[in-house]
Amino acid sequence: MNRLRVLLGLAFLAGALPARAAPHEVELTWMSIANWYFKFDDLRIVMDGYITRVPQKVFVASKDFPADQFAFTSAPWPVDVPAVLRVQNALAADGRLDYVLAGHSHFDHTYDTATWAAVTGAPIIGGLSTCYQAMGQGLPASQCRVVSGSWKPGQPRDRLLLGNGVTMRVVRFNHSGNASNPIQHFARELSGPPNFKKNGFRAGVGEDFPNGGGGRAFLFTIDNPGGPISFFVNNSASAFDLDQDIIVGGVNYGSPLFNLQAAMDDAGLKSVDVWIGTGGFAIANLVVPVIHPKVYIPNHWDGLFNAFDPGMPFPFRDAVLQGFLEKNGVKLMPQGQYFDTYRLDANGVTMKPNHSVKQKLGFSDVQQFAPATAAVAAAVQATVSPEDCDQ
Repeated sequence: MNRLRVLLGLAFLAGALPARAAPHEVELTWMSIANWYFKFDDLRIVMDGYITRVPQKVFVASKDFPADQFAFTSAPWPVDVPAVLRVQNALAADGRLDYVLAGHSHFDHTYDTATWAAVTGAPIIGGLSTCYQAMGQGLPASQCRVVSGSWKPGQPRDRLLLGNGVTMRVVRFNHSGNASNPIQHFARELSGPPNFKKNGFRAGVGEDFPNGGGGRAFLFTIDNPGGPISFFVNNSASAFDLDQDIIVGGVNYGSPLFNLQAAMDDAGLKSVDVWIGTGGFAIANLVVPVIHPKVYIPNHWDGLFNAFDPGMPFPFRDAVLQGFLEKNGVKLMPQGQYFDTYRLDANGVTMKPNHSVKQKLGFSDVQQFAPATAAVAAAVQATVSPEDCDQ
């Protein structure tokens, strides 16, 4: 595995990045589920980018693992390449990308990652399973960098200089769930590139899309001319073992909380301007004391199987989390529609109109919901724990 990591990283170490001026602002655009488009002036990144919707009907129950409802499938499913291309073409600069990030390797995160990399030529940064998935779809190993995210002594630290005064520190994290759904929750990696089946891959988290050794979160620091700015983004977490070491193949990668604190220390940060996070109160109660965010933007809260084209399916509701954030002086800024854009600069966070992109994709600027829809969504979210979802 160490040799593979070296080979996969060669392309990133071969040459210096061109000098670029540091950005005056950062744009954070939510594209649905845990899909983000980060723009640092002319440096552009897609995180996850799952636009295909693998339908719930292909997932089958297992008598041996009844709580692992997304572990196995009845058939492969194709990538919706036209849908990915439509979103790519709607983005600024004709969808040109510098990097594709993968938070973890489940289907609702990396099903389209290789497609984004193929159509843009952008390199992938993620876990070993993500790179294997891309290689299984024909991408060369040199187009994907494996990052461990461990900050334990003796482990290589993934502190990446992306250009534009942007530094990204990779943080090894865990996945939502607990011992009741072990296939989904515990760190699992592919042993090699999966075989492409007729019509696609098997989307199950016990098949071609394991979580990829837990997850990768990302801490960004930007040398903004008006003063340094920062944000942290994670797309899954579980309070069950957030403080427990992640061990894969006999290698100890440290606990998520340890890795996060070490990355914060390495960046010289006591707080971040924005946390794009998931997991509700249980996770916020553990993470907020480490990163002390000024603003919280919800991530991975709108389900797995809702169609993309109609836009945001229901409004964000989490009264317990909201109360906790207010008590700790953290501003909650939930989304109102797919492709909402947040502007981060030295003065803080504001919403920025993204009318042109929304118009190209057929979205309203703000999603309108019937009172019954909002009420039902609030009732569902009040009774369903984040631990029950693939977040």
